[in-house]
Amino acid sequence: MTSQSSPSHPNSDLSQRPNLAIGTWAIIGGLALLYGPLLYHWVHGWVFKSISIEHEYYSHGVLGLPLAGYYVWQQRDRWNSLPDRKNFIGAAILGFAAVMYLSGLADLVSLSLFALLLGMALWLKGLPGLKQQTFPLLLVLLAVPTDLPYLATTQVLPLQQVIASFIGVILNLFGDPVTVNNIYVYFTDGAIIEVAPYCAGLKLLFTNLYVGLMLLYWTGLWKSRSRSLSFMGAIMVFSFLANVMRNTVLSFFHGGGNANAFVWLHEGWGGDLFSLVMLGGVFWMLTCIEDHWPIESNPGNSGSLNPSGS
Repeated sequence: MTSQSSPSHPNSDLSQRPNLAIGTWAIIGGLALLYGPLLYHWVHGWVFKSISIEHEYYSHGVLGLPLAGYYVWQQRDRWNSLPDRKNFIGAAILGFAAVMYLSGLADLVSLSLFALLLGMALWLKGLPGLKQQTFPLLLVLLAVPTDLPYLATTQVLPLQQVIASFIGVILNLFGDPVTVNNIYVYFTDGAIIEVAPYCAGLKLLFTNLYVGLMLLYWTGLWKSRSRSLSFMGAIMVFSFLANVMRNTVLSFFHGGGNANAFVWLHEGWGGDLFSLVMLGGVFWMLTCIEDHWPIESNPGNSGSLNPSGS
């Protein structure tokens, strides 16, 4: 038998791939020069935790930024087929991106990457180009580190109180008597646990929602509003319960005087392992929805199925 390329990958034949124009390579080179050091700073900080705690909230960018680049590369034929449509709003956004980059302010310099890519899409191909690149741009925007998590942590006191209450109930059920006052858990031996703002689970929630967004697009599940909303809602509930479980175990380690286990789960690779297991749970939830969510029949054709499944 002679092997044939899969019809689902029409670009697999290298001989059929168009060469990128010199201008395109110039743009890629310019972006690498401007943002290469910044991207290296982000990735190094996310991987080795050498970045601020607020910027660690965006560590999902390790997955999202390469995936955004992959989607842009996959759609290059469609992009080249679009007619050039100079859009002056795009030019204005490019100018604004330059001002942001030259400002020297950390958040503005970071956000200038998204603004630059947005402006380029509009300037080169107009609204059709922007529409084509919407999802890669969204992945970039949600991965750009800013101080937004710091602002969010100032508003999570009710969540901290709820988590502390859950910790108290669970530990008492398992025979470890504790009392809860506001966001503090008191053990009988005098040990105290504080459910701090950064322990409220926002990082885990942001990461799981970001990965869920990628999975929705990857599988095409985003075309079904009901499935998408149910999946994202399930992620929120799952993330909350997972964070309660993690904080309860941390409280148990601290109250029991097991400092090594506490550090391992709180700051060591145990926390990374926990996050990885949680991401596995997100994949599992998506698989359950795909396997068990009933797909309604198309009323116009009883023999066909509605691909959106909504």
